[in-house]
Amino acid sequence: MKVLLLAAGYATRLRPLTEQVAKPLLPIGGRPMAEWILDRVAAVPEIDGVHVVTNSVYAQAFEEWARNKGVVVHDDGTSSNEDRLGALGDIRFSLQDGRLAGDDLLVIAADNLFEFPLQHYIDFWRSKGDGSALAVHRLADPSLAPLYGVVELDENDRIVGMEEKPEHPKSDVVATAMYLFWQPHVELLQRYLDEGNAPDPPGRYISWLCEREPVYGYRFGEQWLDIGDPQQLLEADNRYRAAAGLPVREAYALAE
Repeated sequence: MKVLLLAAGYATRLRPLTEQVAKPLLPIGGRPMAEWILDRVAAVPEIDGVHVVTNSVYAQAFEEWARNKGVVVHDDGTSSNEDRLGALGDIRFSLQDGRLAGDDLLVIAADNLFEFPLQHYIDFWRSKGDGSALAVHRLADPSLAPLYGVVELDENDRIVGMEEKPEHPKSDVVATAMYLFWQPHVELLQRYLDEGNAPDPPGRYISWLCEREPVYGYRFGEQWLDIGDPQQLLEADNRYRAAAGLPVREAYALAE
C-alpha cells in the first residue's frame, strides 16, 4: 500500500502566510503540519511508500522538508491557483509520475489533522472484502453540514449517497479528506476523468464511484481538524501547542 499526501493547493484564504510557506508546512504545535500525518503513517507496517504531490511554487520547500524522511515529492508543474490540476488531477499525475497504479492507495490531504490510528481505518476497509473506503465524521454542529461533502450510509456502512456542500443536507455525517482506494478503483479514476468529469473536489469521484462500485464509510469519533482559515489555524496550533507543553498564543506566528 502506498500513501499520497495532497499538497498542491495554494491556500489562498491563508495568505499572506502561504505566500511564504506551503500550508502543510505551516507549524502546528511546533512542527510542520504534515509531520503529524507522517507519525500516523509510520505506525502502519504495510505502508511501503509515502509520496507528496505539490506544485512548482512549493516544490523546493517540500524537497528540503522530505530529505531523510523517505518521502518522494512530485511537482505537478503548476504555478498558480488558476492553472492548478485539482485534487483528482494531481492524483492521476502522481500515479503516472510515481508509477503507483499497481497498488492500493491511501490518499490524505496534507492539511488534515486527525487523531484516530490509520491501522483501524485499514482494518475496517479490509474487513469489507472489496471496494474502497472513505473516513467520515459526524459533526457536533449539524448546521455546518452545508460546508462539507455530506455522506449517506446504509446499515453495512456502504455509502449510498454523497453530495458536495448541499443546500439541504440529508445527513450530519461528512467526508474527510482521507480516501482509501482499492487498486481496481485507482485505475477507474482515469475513466472518470476521461469522461470529462470535474477534477476537483475529490468527493466528486467518490459520488461517481459509489454509484458503480462498493465504497464504505469508516466512522471515527476522535478529533479531526479541518484547517481552512486563519482562526482555524490558530485554534489548531494552540490545541497542539498545549498538548506539547508549549505556551498558547493570541495570534498565529511562523516562529516560536
